[in-house]
Amino acid sequence: MRTASPRSDTARFAVAIVTTDERVSPEAETYLAPDYDLRVLQTWDELLALIKREPPDAIFLDIDTVGEHSKDGIAALAELRALGPDLVLVGLTRSNSRNLRLQAVAATVDEYFVAPINFEEVRGVLHRALEKRTLEIECRQRQSEQTQQESFCDLIGGSEPMRRVYDAITRVAESTSTVLIRGESGTGKELVARAIVALGPRAQKPFVSINCSALPENLIETELFGHEKGAFTDARAARAGHIELANTGTLLLDEIATLGLALQSKLLRVLEDRVVTRIGGQNAKKIDFRLIAATNEDLEEMVRAGRFREDLYYRINVVPIALPALRDRPGDVPLLLNHFLRFYCASNHVPLKRLEPDVMQILEEDAWPGNVRELENLVQRLVLMVDGPVVKVQHLPQRLLYSSTTSQESLLIPEGGVNFDEEIAKIEVAYLTAALRRSDGSKIGAARLLQVDKQKMHYLCRKYGIGKG
Repeated sequence: MRTASPRSDTARFAVAIVTTDERVSPEAETYLAPDYDLRVLQTWDELLALIKREPPDAIFLDIDTVGEHSKDGIAALAELRALGPDLVLVGLTRSNSRNLRLQAVAATVDEYFVAPINFEEVRGVLHRALEKRTLEIECRQRQSEQTQQESFCDLIGGSEPMRRVYDAITRVAESTSTVLIRGESGTGKELVARAIVALGPRAQKPFVSINCSALPENLIETELFGHEKGAFTDARAARAGHIELANTGTLLLDEIATLGLALQSKLLRVLEDRVVTRIGGQNAKKIDFRLIAATNEDLEEMVRAGRFREDLYYRINVVPIALPALRDRPGDVPLLLNHFLRFYCASNHVPLKRLEPDVMQILEEDAWPGNVRELENLVQRLVLMVDGPVVKVQHLPQRLLYSSTTSQESLLIPEGGVNFDEEIAKIEVAYLTAALRRSDGSKIGAARLLQVDKQKMHYLCRKYGIGKG
């Protein structure tokens, strides 16, 4: 089904109504035909044929006329929503069942009407729904354009710290200099490395990446340098290492600070001589590769502590690029959210979800200790686990809710508001009960704990009927 697009004031929306109720057609013709391209159909098959031929912008589906049971009509609504995420979808029925209404809402209908239907009211509702949907589509298109404008290779962000990163990548890409990418875990260091490669002369050459922290030291040595047949018990065949595989291309050593001192020494020799000898081998092979290293450690402190070789530090710290933490990238969270929502909704074949304004504010306020990776993982989880098209405050994990001022306000004062006097009374009762329990029922002791005088303590106990007997 097509995605509705912004249109001029003179363009008409296409509306389809599927029902066998003969009373609907004349009413719909009277109230909707003057403003919309209206089609009244009688069967589900007719609708599917229309969708294939000319997808409408809005569909009214009489769920009583699809299949033999109401669940068939609900399934049809869900199928339509899957076909058209931007479709204005309206359910019609003659049933007053609350459960049926809830099922229709779960199928993400925009509106729901129970017969007898007032089509004058329907006209107003339809106008507002189509107008709202058009504005949403326009907003998403602007966000998508903004994301494209404020991205660089696979990096998303338009903040000043990220623009400095983009500039550094551009400047270093054409050279053969060793680059050291520094930043907290989850900031996207490998994406920076890939951007450097993509913009440089080795873009079509091998790109070999190894996470030095992911394997024990003895395996990392084999992974880096390779081995000859018979070099050790399990070496049944000769095998090239990552350095050798990166010949003519680029080698990324992620988390380089986790290498032991012995391996650091061997790596230093490779970088100085540009030759590599496999474990158990005798012949040194000349290797042409560019090294990009990445770390989230304080290498300077490690050098002072004797845990990282000073000569290797100077060998790899030729062109440092500092990747900012997400909390230091003002304005980038909405861009990343929009990008990840689009990507994971599309890859999981679910309608595009949107975030409540309070949710967006909570996510912008957070410090994101796990950086972009944590944000991406959250969006992926929300796409899979949230039913319906809207992500609300209650869908967010507790860590975010506890640390957010916005969420605290939202939880304290829900959308429907609160009775202030009742809420204060609950708090007073809770404190009085706790203080009396702590003081073994002594009102004088409870008054002392609550720092109120005895008269007020007695008044509050009488007011709430606490501490009798």
